[in-house]
Amino acid sequence: ATEGKEEASAVENNPSRMPQGKPGERSSVLYSAGQFFFEYLVVVSLKKMSDGRYEPKITYQFPKRENLLKGQKEEEERLLQAIPLFCFPDGNNWAPVTEFTSETFSFVLTNVDGSRKIGYCRRLLPSGRGVRLPEVFCIISCLGCFGLFSKILDEVEKRRQISMAVIYPFMQGLRESPFPAPGKTVTIKSFIPESGTELIELTRPVDAHLEHVEFQALLQRLSPHLILHIFASAVLERRLIFLAEELSVLSQCIHAVAALLYPFTWAHTYIPVVPECLLDTVCCPTPFMVGIQMRHLERVLDQPMEEALIVDLCEGKILRAVGDEEEILPIKLQNEMLTSLNRHNNNNNVHTSEQVNTLVSEAFVQFFVRMVGHYASHIKWSKNGSGIFQERAFCKAITSKTNRKFVKKFVKTNMFSLFIEEAEKSRIPQEGKQ
Repeated sequence: ATEGKEEASAVENNPSRMPQGKPGERSSVLYSAGQFFFEYLVVVSLKKMSDGRYEPKITYQFPKRENLLKGQKEEEERLLQAIPLFCFPDGNNWAPVTEFTSETFSFVLTNVDGSRKIGYCRRLLPSGRGVRLPEVFCIISCLGCFGLFSKILDEVEKRRQISMAVIYPFMQGLRESPFPAPGKTVTIKSFIPESGTELIELTRPVDAHLEHVEFQALLQRLSPHLILHIFASAVLERRLIFLAEELSVLSQCIHAVAALLYPFTWAHTYIPVVPECLLDTVCCPTPFMVGIQMRHLERVLDQPMEEALIVDLCEGKILRAVGDEEEILPIKLQNEMLTSLNRHNNNNNVHTSEQVNTLVSEAFVQFFVRMVGHYASHIKWSKNGSGIFQERAFCKAITSKTNRKFVKKFVKTNMFSLFIEEAEKSRIPQEGKQ
């Protein structure tokens, strides 16, 4: 397992400080329309090794890349070596089965330059008789749009039940279509034997920053009170470990927690489902947000860990905490956010998941607006157009003592300084000033 370990950590672990590139380069998860939908579709199957264990291997890759430059080839090899680990993070304990409920989950790989690629996975049992092993269809894309890719994976699964050969024309059609702008639809023609040509419509949600998130997943498993504790820990860039058995629960909930930080971005180690051979990630002294399968709980608790918040998503409780989570956020704002989250919880059956997303996101965005929304008026612009953030004046401008206490900690985080760095570069001409 160690070989795989090094490869995966080279790809995934420790984007602890995102490299400084051109403005906007860092957030490659904010995507423009018109790009390719995906870079690769790979099939990962379990191959029996001589010692009787099963090891995940890529058995199919589309498209095959020809004529890559040396650097691109190395990056592709690293990517293709890491993918199997993340498609079967649960280790080697597999046995052929006759029944298996298919599941959808995702993972994130961080490149050396800090850009991120997302793997959208559907683990399913190929059609057939008798015992067989599950396989994973994994779409690698730099576009974060979970609902859309989940629909694409439904189509892949439907075709897989007929034959592998029916999948390729569909994926080729998808590859030739431009990624739609928010709110727009792209239509893909696809021929299926027996049922003729189908038109598949893929629509991108209007609100781009919510298209890769499902807040309902979080609200169904954790009380608003606990969600605020988790948010408080994430805002101060602490270590967070989430536990659940199902890969889909882990990946949905972790993406939701990261999305609570909008308009800020988690810029540290981020692994929604940690492969078994990378469990020692939890010993990192730097901040991380990781998901671990419940079966590995004992091993995780035995690791020599720094302080971390450990959240059990099955039972909806916190197993380990630093102890001050209650006091991080100003109490008045905490209560307002609780009221707001409870309101969505009580009407859970009334709201669609899009409405829940908008309502929850709004509550957290409002928190940041009230805390640090005045940042723009504390950027001092020089004649040559570069800006310098006046941190002291910015903190001093906050009249409430409890709010100021929180902001003084928040301005020291990586996510705030990256946000300000971006703001210092992008001057929007103000009214009447040139």
